[in-house]
Amino acid sequence: MSSELTSSPSASGPLAAYGWDASLDAAFADHRAAGLLPCRVTGVDRGRCDIVTEHGPARAVSTPVTSPDPARTVCAGDWGVLRPRSGELPVLEALLPRRSAIVRSTASARSEGQVLAANVDTVAVVEPLTGPVDLARVERLLALAWESGAVPVVVLTKADRHPAPDSAVAEVAAVAPGAGVVAVSAVTGDGLDALTALLTGTVALLGPSGAGKSTLGNALLGADVMATGEVRARDGRGRHTTVRRQLLPLGGGRVLIDTPGLRGVGLWDAAEGLQRAFPEIGELAEECRFHDCSHTSEPGCAVLAAVADGTLPQRRLDSYHKLVRENEWIAARSDARLRAEIRRGHREISRSLRQSYRLRGRKE
Repeated sequence: MSSELTSSPSASGPLAAYGWDASLDAAFADHRAAGLLPCRVTGVDRGRCDIVTEHGPARAVSTPVTSPDPARTVCAGDWGVLRPRSGELPVLEALLPRRSAIVRSTASARSEGQVLAANVDTVAVVEPLTGPVDLARVERLLALAWESGAVPVVVLTKADRHPAPDSAVAEVAAVAPGAGVVAVSAVTGDGLDALTALLTGTVALLGPSGAGKSTLGNALLGADVMATGEVRARDGRGRHTTVRRQLLPLGGGRVLIDTPGLRGVGLWDAAEGLQRAFPEIGELAEECRFHDCSHTSEPGCAVLAAVADGTLPQRRLDSYHKLVRENEWIAARSDARLRAEIRRGHREISRSLRQSYRLRGRKE
């Protein structure tokens, strides 16, 4: 890309196919006045990223927006501020503020968040109908989706392999209040129209390996763009055919982000997402005798009363307790890490001052 590329995009130009709109155009005004260009990140490598601009796809240096904090580093879906350079790769100098972000806890022991996709409008929680539906996994992914700021939709894939997909939809709908639930088959095409009607803006596919995310993505795109793989018969798990996030236009201003299969998804600062995923427990809690009721053994607990009379399934409450404990644990570890970083900063300041005093004493 050369410095000759200086035209500005419009809400109806080529970038509109990737979600560019009037509000983004207004937010970019000062950058444009400085001769910079807008772009959207479609994929990320170490120190480099794939982008799309008003003039088409390109590669860029992403070092300035690469952060040691995985929750703040550049990722697929980000809108960026690009500086063209004659004869060299352009540089992604900054990111526009994110409207939403799907963040999970990392697998490392550092208690950090990892952003999976940015500026997402719809999260498609993908669960296969090749066996019993993992309701606990659906609840976990819904909490993650609600916390992101996007709207979740549960997509039950491989419906052609289930004897009663309608009953599966009803079962999942009972644990997904506020979210649409659709059973689809990429083989027969059943349910794809209903699903398409629920997908708006930038759509992220979220689910385990072997759930059929890439196959679903190809069905939505109308072409075999995403690599697909076989699922192991002995455990139903699939290979990681999607090894990096990628962003593709769906048409009509909608964009699809396919994410690698998630073997494990940890919550990250998802208190609000949990309330959205389990709203009936929050409503029942308002009737508890004690305002700080833990819903485990307290007298006058409306939540436990609902379990006793069959209004609230015990499995649902157990799932809620598990996710709350996990979220509180990761929050405590994050606070501890923050306190350690502050202490480390104080020690470095003190060390610098001591060195300064020693040098001053020598001069005197």
